[in-house]
Amino acid sequence: MNAKRVQGFISQNVIYIVLVVLIIGIAIYDPAFLGLNPLRDVLNQSSTRVIIALGVAFILITGGTDLSAGRIVGLSAVVSASMLQTTEYARRFFPNMHELPLIVPILLAIIVGLVFGLINGVIVAKFKVPPFIATLGTMVAVYGVNSLYFDTDPNNSQPIGGLRKGFTDLFGTGSIGYGGVSIPNIVVIAIIVSIIVWVIFNKTRLGKNMYAIGGNQQAAKVSGINVGKNLVFIYAIAGALYGLAGVLEAARTGGATNNYGNMYELDAIAACVVGGVSTTGGIGTVPGVVTGVLIFTVINYGLTFIGVSPYWQLIIKGSIIVAAVAFDMRKYAAKK
Repeated sequence: MNAKRVQGFISQNVIYIVLVVLIIGIAIYDPAFLGLNPLRDVLNQSSTRVIIALGVAFILITGGTDLSAGRIVGLSAVVSASMLQTTEYARRFFPNMHELPLIVPILLAIIVGLVFGLINGVIVAKFKVPPFIATLGTMVAVYGVNSLYFDTDPNNSQPIGGLRKGFTDLFGTGSIGYGGVSIPNIVVIAIIVSIIVWVIFNKTRLGKNMYAIGGNQQAAKVSGINVGKNLVFIYAIAGALYGLAGVLEAARTGGATNNYGNMYELDAIAACVVGGVSTTGGIGTVPGVVTGVLIFTVINYGLTFIGVSPYWQLIIKGSIIVAAVAFDMRKYAAKK
């Protein structure tokens, strides 16, 4: 009986165990990894990735996938950055534009993300295009739109810099705290977003419908759920989260180019899968997704911290992804 309990505990908490083991292993090699600065860096680097992964989780739980997430992040970053440069900057994207209130470019960038998420939802729900193909097409199209916008005269594909200090401080480098302990604002935003998404997943009709659609779409239809309408809403919310992540990424890095967000969707999908979001749909939690992101950030940052080659990091990440999917499929086969 004790062995079964131990096995059940490990099965239910394997991702948290993996995260703890990674941290302990790196700390044994270099105890400095447990300091406040490395912890702050890990959380800071995870913040935008968490928001992107939560957006992707919406789609994966319905049984779909989203390959356009990274490119939508990139477009939103470029849109917000292009309108938030200081008036003294020599290479302004819009030379004659007056300084706008911060909220205007931020909301516009989020709306851009929402619109493309909405387009994904309509293509999937109304035209019955498989999510993989629909979002693949959107991914390519969004990159084209972003590149055309980025190449607009007088910018002509130059990296966008010179962002207003109020923007970068508030959403990028700024922090709140007392004494020697502080939390970056961007981490606080990621925590707030995670709480909101948790509420949607667990306390709203949309969340319940999302799990039902992912569990069995035909059964969801029979039970009276408007699958198409729910899918459109879900893809739109995911797009808005990508838009917000793009804004935060521009603030965090102090600029933007049309290549921002490249391959972010693959990292987000990997984090979701490792965090327990089922590849077959219907299963996934916010704490799991956040932990999945933290696992990959600890791998990237922690192994670099102790001098491990980036190539070994890729091997370790790939092995974890395959193991997570294999474990997920084993559980799915056992249920059948």
